[in-house]
Amino acid sequence: MSYIDGYLLAVPSDKKEEYKALAEKSWPMFKEWGATRHVECWSDDVPHGMTTDFFRAVKATERESVVFSWIEFPSKEVRDAAGKKMREDPRMKEWGEAMKFVDGKRMVFGGFVPLMDKRA
Repeated sequence: MSYIDGYLLAVPSDKKEEYKALAEKSWPMFKEWGATRHVECWSDDVPHGMTTDFFRAVKATERESVVFSWIEFPSKEVRDAAGKKMREDPRMKEWGEAMKFVDGKRMVFGGFVPLMDKRA
């Protein structure tokens, strides 16, 4: 069964195109390391909740948008091996330097086992 790395982050709204370009640049690396799918979603119809919401989860400011994304791997083992390769690959350091406009300390991320995956 597949394994999902999911994450939320706040990105300055005026950096949407820069973020998209960097996300596009990351896909060949993730694919090389075994990823089968990479999805990046920009907030569009995201309500502010009474108690909690996506914006609060990442402490987004009024000038930031929320990005909801996931990378799919064929298994947790492949994902774990990819994580090791990521930490060792100098291209990731360059990519991280280019992503300085995102506050990584406010990023929420984790690994998930799918419970259901239905498709039309």
